[in-house]
Amino acid sequence: MAWEDSAIIRVVVNDISFEVATTGAGERLALLLHGFPEHAFSWRFQMPLLAKIGYRVWAPNLRGYGGTDSPPGIEAYKTESLVEDVASLIRAAGAKETVLIGHDWGGWLAWLVAMQYPELIQRLVVLNEPHPARFLREFKKPSQFFRSWYMLFFQIPRLPEFLLGIRRGRVIAKTIRWTAADPSRFPDDVIEVYRRNAARRGGLNAMLNWYRALFRGGGLERSRHAGFPKIQTPTLFIWGDADRFFCAGTMRGIEQYAPNLTFRALPGVSHWAQQEAPEAVNAILEAWLSGKRVPEYCESAGLRFHAAGGASR
Repeated sequence: MAWEDSAIIRVVVNDISFEVATTGAGERLALLLHGFPEHAFSWRFQMPLLAKIGYRVWAPNLRGYGGTDSPPGIEAYKTESLVEDVASLIRAAGAKETVLIGHDWGGWLAWLVAMQYPELIQRLVVLNEPHPARFLREFKKPSQFFRSWYMLFFQIPRLPEFLLGIRRGRVIAKTIRWTAADPSRFPDDVIEVYRRNAARRGGLNAMLNWYRALFRGGGLERSRHAGFPKIQTPTLFIWGDADRFFCAGTMRGIEQYAPNLTFRALPGVSHWAQQEAPEAVNAILEAWLSGKRVPEYCESAGLRFHAAGGASR
């Protein structure tokens, strides 16, 4: 099944009309949450696999992306609203069982949903997005702070939109290729999807407002003060270890917050793991979701990831 074979539906929840790519059928839902500056298209390799193993797959364009509503103003992108979007989509699907899968910003939301609405999901998968507690701890250290400089740059009004929107969005779209370990995985036709997404009227502004709302609305501090309840949901964490945006320190100790954890590294794979190494990601996903032995551990960046789950230094 190619991406073009997926159906597009509209789902209206939380006062937002979501554009959702869907395939597969049944009472088990796989809800896929993309990151920045991506699109539901980023799950094109995983959607057929998940449908094949019996899931009804929903890959929404999140608030401010693609054909989903992009309300004006920073306030509309508060983390609390984004989390409620995800919870509302799960409820609207009416599935008996849900696996929530998130990458980058989608992974941040997936962690928060698992903490705040554990009754809504039966399994959790996160790719290249550290647990919020680990990110907040490392953010003040130089090794992570200098990798996260762009988050502070995005707080400036209008200038980021201007610079990232140069050549009708090609700059922000090509950032994916420039930060990939294997740029050949992002040919021009793939970059064009992300360019069009960024070039939508108000598109870049909406996408950047996620970051502005996180900082200006105090979302980081609220997350810290609320504490981080342990996630008992079975959790799979996949990390491409050539990630230019997160240092290895953000990955250490995640099992403290998600004790039922299976942790896998992909050596030499960048932040864009599910697109750059779809074969490896799909093999891990299929084995874990099917209750089979997950591919053996690998050692990476000072961490050892074991087949039985967990991590050691």
